[in-house]
Amino acid sequence: MTFALHGIPVSKGIAIGKAVLISRAALEVSHYLVEPGKEEAEAQKLLDAFNQVRLELDQLRLGLPKDAPQEMAAFLDVHGMILADPALAEKPMKLIRTQRLNAAWALTTELNDLLEQFAEIEDLYLKERANDIRQVAERVIKALNAQKDALNHSDFLPSSDVGVESIIVAHDIAPHDMLRFKEHAFTGFVTDLGGKTSHTAIVARSMEIPAVVGVRHASEMVRHGDWLILDGEQGIVVVAPDEQLLVEYRKLQTQTLKEARKLQQLKHSKTETLDRVDIELFANLELPEDAVQAIKLGAVGVGLFRSEFLFMDRKQALPDEEQQYQEYRRVVDLMHGLPVNIRTIDVGADKALGSSSNDVSQTGTSPLGLRAIRWSLTEPEIFLAQLRAILRASAHGQARIMIPMLAHAKEIEETFRLIEKAKQQLLQRGQSFNPNIQVGAMIEIPAAALVLPLFINHFDFLSIGTNDLIQYTLAIDRADHAVAHLYDPLHPAILHLLASIIQQAKRANIPIAVCGEMAGDPSLTKLLLAMGLTDFSMHFSQLLLVKREILNSNVGMLKARFPRVLKAYEPEAQAKALERLLA
Repeated sequence: MTFALHGIPVSKGIAIGKAVLISRAALEVSHYLVEPGKEEAEAQKLLDAFNQVRLELDQLRLGLPKDAPQEMAAFLDVHGMILADPALAEKPMKLIRTQRLNAAWALTTELNDLLEQFAEIEDLYLKERANDIRQVAERVIKALNAQKDALNHSDFLPSSDVGVESIIVAHDIAPHDMLRFKEHAFTGFVTDLGGKTSHTAIVARSMEIPAVVGVRHASEMVRHGDWLILDGEQGIVVVAPDEQLLVEYRKLQTQTLKEARKLQQLKHSKTETLDRVDIELFANLELPEDAVQAIKLGAVGVGLFRSEFLFMDRKQALPDEEQQYQEYRRVVDLMHGLPVNIRTIDVGADKALGSSSNDVSQTGTSPLGLRAIRWSLTEPEIFLAQLRAILRASAHGQARIMIPMLAHAKEIEETFRLIEKAKQQLLQRGQSFNPNIQVGAMIEIPAAALVLPLFINHFDFLSIGTNDLIQYTLAIDRADHAVAHLYDPLHPAILHLLASIIQQAKRANIPIAVCGEMAGDPSLTKLLLAMGLTDFSMHFSQLLLVKREILNSNVGMLKARFPRVLKAYEPEAQAKALERLLA
């Protein structure tokens, strides 16, 4: 039966393919389809893992000291009984043989089903047995992972067998897992959770793959292998479409590709408005290699390099100074002398460090908690290592330091003290750096916007992080799917704040850019031009779309119409004023 699910469109385009369902239990296990003909070998891996855990439990039971509490033996007996129950392995074996899921994926799928059944049991004793089942399954998964390590498999195997028409469906996907998916032939993403500016959404755009998030219960309503149409423009996911719908969407998919080819013709044209106002387009990067594509699409620099992606999804320790230096230098070298704004680590909220925090929407720091510069100042040695790495990279090009989430004068003072300390440490080592490196601040807290002269007096450049500025101004956690629909870049308060920040910076003759998602939204380009913005920074995939809007804009006319927009507070009046502005 054909039905449609609705969510939040976060990465444009149309994807058509079969659903690959990622279980809610864990993204820390491998997810791949085994090659045809190798199903029995994969089933044997699962049986071997069960046998290995049986031996481990037997050894533990035999090794119990005589004075061990009776509960220990009882605990091992319960786990042994669970492991001996053929039902635990029966369904995973069937999933391996019929759907070609790898062993760990099949087991976690069954584990989720069992846990959901136990959650509905009212008897507290029986309900608690769910933990025993989880612990037994985790032991088996650990045994499977040991097999995988011995065979030197990667976490996500290249998947010609998955095919080029596969769409990931998951409860949620952490940004670092999105990066691991980047190497494989998936054509789209659908998640139950998420908002338009969650970092998972940002990474989806960086991969230039259609994505819809906040599709509640999608992972429960979609079955593995279902045909899907994912409309990244409208935020619609069509499940089990009929042949007529498939034909219509394939035509639309072809038209979208034709429009994308037309856009490519704008790569080498000068970025200026109809009334000859020069505009500079910068790129936001998550990975150093993205710089190559940014240059090809005409970016005049990197407005935001998100350094935290170097710290995420790491099985080992956090990257040291030398590792960071090599990565920052790689970006600088690839940009061939163009400016590169390296934002210091913005850990927290929907970005967790390491590979153990997969469900970042639940394990991450609160948006109002210890994150970004607040976190860095509580970890001065980690912060100093990052500052030294950026400084060293500045010897090879225009690397610049950009500080996120500043609000207090004391934070500014302490940040500059540590920058000076990092410089002194490099001087003592005899290592090269640019002593006049530019330092910028991100304006993303309303408090910073309201005391902008403080920032103008201390920094070489400013960049407005609209993603956080909007969520803090409107008191909305943008990673909370329950309120994500309230995130509104056109709220009158947001427009007044943005206009004020841009105008104050222009009057003080300090460079000001917008590096949040608003800058990459072509429907908002003329609005930002009307405010006087001349520096836009966005994901490279949006550069040409925004450029097309700029080439068809008249700044003088837009500025003349903009005051009416600021005077409109009621939705209907604002809609009319915006319609006139964009006409």
